[in-house]
Amino acid sequence: MFIRRHPILFSLLVVCAIGAVVIISVAALFLLANRDTAFDFGEKVGVIEIKGIIVDPKPIILHLKRFRENKDVKAIVLRIDSPGGGVGPSQEIYSEVRKTNHLKKVVASMGAIAASGGYYVAAAAEHIMANPGTITGSIGVVIEFANLEELFKKIGISAVVIKSCDYKDVGSPLRKMTPEERTLLQGFIDNVHQQFVTAVVEGRKMSEESVRAIADGRIFSGQQAQKLGLLDSLGNMEDAIALAAELGGIIGEPSIVYAKKDEFSLLEFIFGSRLAGAIDRVTGATLYSGYLYMPHRGVKNG
Repeated sequence: MFIRRHPILFSLLVVCAIGAVVIISVAALFLLANRDTAFDFGEKVGVIEIKGIIVDPKPIILHLKRFRENKDVKAIVLRIDSPGGGVGPSQEIYSEVRKTNHLKKVVASMGAIAASGGYYVAAAAEHIMANPGTITGSIGVVIEFANLEELFKKIGISAVVIKSCDYKDVGSPLRKMTPEERTLLQGFIDNVHQQFVTAVVEGRKMSEESVRAIADGRIFSGQQAQKLGLLDSLGNMEDAIALAAELGGIIGEPSIVYAKKDEFSLLEFIFGSRLAGAIDRVTGATLYSGYLYMPHRGVKNG
């Protein structure tokens, strides 16, 4: 009776039902095709990757927090392939790793390079493992400026600077640095370097004297770093995962779950990125779409 009285409405309902089934089916297939070991049962080792220049600490901190709160994740491997980065971001991740260690053990696994800020982050881990040829160390801080004064003179460019106080344009490329400015910046760099040394002392439980003896910016191979006490053992990522499982009390072969930089958003898949973003903002949900990079400027571990 309903079909005869309301044929158009019935047709719309059928179309909507078919559309819903198609959307759900495609989304399910997408999830199955892109699923990882997070769908597996049992106790897990979480793996967080730090690649490239350390600039934005938020994704790493978020992953550490999620693994910390996940009861199935018993230990964490921090896989580092980074030449360093900003001081502040490295310090933020360092602090979060130390916080996590009180609840779940973190093993730092060094890849091709884990130097400067990359080592800064690793120093907070319960155990540091590297390959014999890993490039690490480079415990130091650098700030760089260019002096383009002579170049500007040759091409006929002059500049006017209006400032409220003496040091507001320190490091300006328009003129030579004064002795007072150099002293000021050297004091700043020395202070930040001391923070780096202190972090290594606390994280590695070494004496300040022994750390200072090698905290001159030089790099080491993984083998050299182990002899100096900067790391605990040599091994690849599989070895680090096995050790993390042991420290986490996992018996047998552990499941491995990777923290992904890109998260699947069903809203984005169905409605498109703009509408999904608007809905996410209203509901408080977030979608992280990748690391942020910036030029090598300012103060950095290196």
